[in-house]
Amino acid sequence: MEYMTESVTCTPGHILCCDCGVPISPNPANICVACLRSKVDISQGIPKQVSISFCKQCQRYFQPPGTWIQCALESRELLALCLKKIKAPLSKVRLVDASFVWTEPHSKRLKVKLTIQKEVMNGAILQQVFVVDYVVQPQMCGDCHRVEAKDFWKAVVQVRQKTLHKKTFYYLEQLILKYGMHQNTLRIKEIHDGLDFYYSSKQHAQKMVEFLQCTVPTRYKASQRLISQDIHSNTYNYKSTFSVEIVPICKDNVVCLSSKLAQSLGNMNQICVCIRVTSVIHLIDPNTLQVADIDGNTFWSHLFNSLCHPRQLEEFIVMDCSIVRDLKRSAGAGMISKKHTLGEVWVQKTSEMNTDKQYFCRTHLGHLLNPGDLVLGFDLANCNLNDEHVNKMKSDRIPDVVLIKKSYDRTKRQRRRNWKLKELAKERENMDADNERQYQDFLEDLEEDEAIRKNVNIYRDSTIPVESDTDDEGAPRISLAEMLEDLHISQDATGEEGRT
Repeated sequence: MEYMTESVTCTPGHILCCDCGVPISPNPANICVACLRSKVDISQGIPKQVSISFCKQCQRYFQPPGTWIQCALESRELLALCLKKIKAPLSKVRLVDASFVWTEPHSKRLKVKLTIQKEVMNGAILQQVFVVDYVVQPQMCGDCHRVEAKDFWKAVVQVRQKTLHKKTFYYLEQLILKYGMHQNTLRIKEIHDGLDFYYSSKQHAQKMVEFLQCTVPTRYKASQRLISQDIHSNTYNYKSTFSVEIVPICKDNVVCLSSKLAQSLGNMNQICVCIRVTSVIHLIDPNTLQVADIDGNTFWSHLFNSLCHPRQLEEFIVMDCSIVRDLKRSAGAGMISKKHTLGEVWVQKTSEMNTDKQYFCRTHLGHLLNPGDLVLGFDLANCNLNDEHVNKMKSDRIPDVVLIKKSYDRTKRQRRRNWKLKELAKERENMDADNERQYQDFLEDLEEDEAIRKNVNIYRDSTIPVESDTDDEGAPRISLAEMLEDLHISQDATGEEGRT
């Protein structure tokens, strides 16, 4: 009787798995990898789904216990942050490799593939690969929460100017935009006589005050109020206030200097016209074309005020104009403007055309005026001037009319204006209906004064067709070479950035 025996042959150096009988290389557990994995899960205890906090406002991730960090997608910093979320369970195994698995950017998911090793069953080392899914949850960080609350602030800069016109504020707004001084503000509040800038730190407020001192003539006062204190740690919480006052002089104002100040500026006449306000006050004498610059310290030491406000500007028509060629200058006279021409003109009010009353005056606009032109000016002869410096002057030293600027058709200028400016995001309250007219005055000043234009970012308005640099009446225009292209960044449905 024959017996047939079925034998399993094993290659040299191999043994049979004690569970399934598959030939395997010898290992301390004498079990194949498949059976070993069915018995032991080395990833047990490591969470497969973890939440991670993300602030949408500042694009930062939360790193416990109280830090918010900026990380790009699939960056090493973000991978380190994800591994720290499961640091305790990972300490029981050996981390061999970690990498991101690509996910759609708007899915609010981050997937990390981990490769780990662990010693099991009599010293056998088992390696396993698995994926941890991180759910990105929106959470507002403390800094952004304070910004959104709009009531949490550590310092405020209160900028004020005691004038009826906001030309200086419009100019200051463009300087703040150009140099990015509004980036650290919590909010900007506009009131009837100025602006309030709120900050989360006193250092940012001090930086703004220094910027204002370099751009416009100012003076300021600083104060602080105690909010709370901790006597155990000797810490104090203050709210600081910086009150900044801008000189109450704007472009196109007629001022009367004190006799002492006028003498120190080269014996110029006391009645002057402010042609612009930058870091100093630029004055011109309409009788001699003599110019002078007055800084903030000089102004506060020798105070003077505007004789007339912009609403008192009257329209005159030029009856006759002649250029003054030879001007006798007194000893010690100051600098003469090269951009203006001295002229002697006869003008008549457009409201008095049915009379024969005319006024004679000298003006610094001799290069612009011709008979029949319209010009804006102040009638000092029929005005009640309540000023201490004017009251001390002789009557023959006070001109009857001071001409300010040539008048053009505002509607036509506004329609042909092919440029625009950007504005600060401000909270407005108690606004006057006169602001639009004042803003149009500022835009016209930019067109007429190249020196101010150099400090302002002017953008091309694509909705207005391109025309010549001057219109039919000769009104000044801004050339295309001085304009910037207004660049808009948008996102399409695929999440890619595009330009419009």
